[in-house]
Amino acid sequence: MGRVDGKVAVITGGAAGLGKATAERLLKEGAKVVIVDLFEESLEKAKKELSSFGEVLSVQADVSKEEDTEKYVKAAVDTFGRIDIFFNNAGIVGKISKAVDLMAEDFDKVIAVNVRGVYLGMKHVLKVMEKQGSGSVINTSSIDGLGGGPLRLAYCASKHAVVGMTKTAALEVADKGIRVNSIHPSYAKTDMMNTVEIGVNAENPEEVRKQLAATIPLGRYGEPEDIANLVLFLGSDESAFITGTQQRIDGGMGAR
Repeated sequence: MGRVDGKVAVITGGAAGLGKATAERLLKEGAKVVIVDLFEESLEKAKKELSSFGEVLSVQADVSKEEDTEKYVKAAVDTFGRIDIFFNNAGIVGKISKAVDLMAEDFDKVIAVNVRGVYLGMKHVLKVMEKQGSGSVINTSSIDGLGGGPLRLAYCASKHAVVGMTKTAALEVADKGIRVNSIHPSYAKTDMMNTVEIGVNAENPEEVRKQLAATIPLGRYGEPEDIANLVLFLGSDESAFITGTQQRIDGGMGAR
């Protein structure tokens, strides 16, 4: 038996990066998985690749829209009957820019996905989990949700907001058998980090990668699988007494 055998997981931002890696990990450990993403072509490609590991449902949705959130939650319940694990993961880094140069519309775009999207996901998934009397929510924040990140004001603001929402929700649903935690990855090998590297130095993103990796005590970027392992633990019954926490997965950066 797998560590999440028989559980149903919903993953936003599930077509690539951390979301896809986590979907694969959970499937291999016995879960049924619903992947949610904005980009339909990427979503269907991911579903095809993941289906060899287990039962997968894909739902195209914009997480910043309430009707789309209701759609993916309903699809999960209609298909699998419940939601045991919610990896509230969809996010964007936004424009790489100094605060004084950041346009308001670029700020609003990041907040819409990274804050409103997380809020809407919890709002509707927690209703399902409350009826069940169980569930685990894992919200994706960042090391930038625990400190500052130059050139990423909107992103940092959004990831700090995730911490506050996580703590509040954890307290509100603890008596209903539901746990809510946030994870805080450092730099990882994802398309999002490629965007950051290019935004900092379009002519030499590889140099940016080397400089950032050098700030991590373990000396490397995180692998998507590293983060997937943490989500697996938090979604499993092994973490039954953990809620309202901020779980660093940062190669030692928080020790400095």
